[in-house]
Amino acid sequence: MTSRRPLVRAAALGAAASFLLAACGSSSTPSSSSSSKAAEKVTLKVNFWGDFGLTQLAPKYEAAHPNVHIQLNTGDYNAQHDALQKSLIAGKGAPDISAIDEGFIVQFKSQADKFVNILDQPDGASYAPKYLDWKWKESLSADGKTQIGLGTDVGGLAMCYRTDLFKAAGLPTDREAVGKLWPTWADFDTVGKQYTAKTGNKFIDAATNIMNPVLAQQATGYFDESDQLVMDQGPKAAWDISTKFVTDKISAGLVSFTPAWNAAFKNGKFAALACPAWMQSYIKTQAPDAAGKWDIAAIPGGGGNWGGSFWTMPKQGTHQKEAYEFIKWLVDPAQQLDIFKSVGNLPSQPGMYTDPALTGFTNAYFSNAPVGKIFTDAAKNLKPQYLGKKSGPVRVAVEAVLTKLEQGKTTPDAGWTEAKDAAAKAAAK
Repeated sequence: MTSRRPLVRAAALGAAASFLLAACGSSSTPSSSSSSKAAEKVTLKVNFWGDFGLTQLAPKYEAAHPNVHIQLNTGDYNAQHDALQKSLIAGKGAPDISAIDEGFIVQFKSQADKFVNILDQPDGASYAPKYLDWKWKESLSADGKTQIGLGTDVGGLAMCYRTDLFKAAGLPTDREAVGKLWPTWADFDTVGKQYTAKTGNKFIDAATNIMNPVLAQQATGYFDESDQLVMDQGPKAAWDISTKFVTDKISAGLVSFTPAWNAAFKNGKFAALACPAWMQSYIKTQAPDAAGKWDIAAIPGGGGNWGGSFWTMPKQGTHQKEAYEFIKWLVDPAQQLDIFKSVGNLPSQPGMYTDPALTGFTNAYFSNAPVGKIFTDAAKNLKPQYLGKKSGPVRVAVEAVLTKLEQGKTTPDAGWTEAKDAAAKAAAK
């Protein structure tokens, strides 16, 4: 779901402890005690975007905990984060549980006093060694005293592509051979031009969905570790690579998570898509009849992370004990495995990365690609990038200008000047 934009960005979209240990003090099968059955029924309000696997899991939890009702409130990626911020400022209106994406987590952990501290829970500190070290630290306050959430997924990157469209263009379709076509983004651009020249169709969906993974591969993102905006470093490199796909006319210029983008999955309007683990579910949902036509290969540039989220509990929530128990259950390995198999969100607890149930999992929709191995390997090799307090808003502002370029309303050079100005304004808010 995980920066994802509603990505989804996706968002979006879960993470868990080692299968070899009793995770988080919770059972893989939820249970309810006689006291909980007798307790007054409570409603847990859970805010998120995209697909975190909750549609399938919430009824399972409710069945075993008859005193708990899970109210799922899904919405737009940006709007959900904006609404949470407004609630924290107002001192009211926040849900019991709120998902927060990696692009916004620095912004919210700087307000750690407004969240329930996981480290104050009896078993809270036991979670630290179960997570990827950098994932745990992403939601830990600067003084190390407050952990505002438990990680869900990580968005290790690959490249999804349409084998039938590649075949029609005279390109190889085997995932190993395809990965060898594009060790660099320049090579990827070359393949795209060959595809478009042969078919007359666009190669990728949008330049914005190239900029995200390219930026993730840079030494710096929008901010350095002193939280200073550094647009002329990693962002400039990502802008130059992304805009070349526009000027070479191989991008369809679609806007993610719009009806036109969704329809393009169904009608084959593009052939390749940067693919964090959580994107698997989105593609399958939008093009259910394309099973066996998609596959997954290595991404140019060698990895990177796009997305990954956290479950947090704003202090405004009225049922903190029940909220914590639900979050613990969600990040248990059994649930995390279910989430990966059903929606593709890769757990961010490395103890799972050696379990055959995960590493041996293949996805029939993606031509039986060994997605368990592909994405766990990607996660193992991740080099995390610092994300500033305003990384989320800045990314939205820059992408808006890149979309403007795709629409022919600006040029790469003029657009870059505009993007830097928009980023500075977003960072200053």
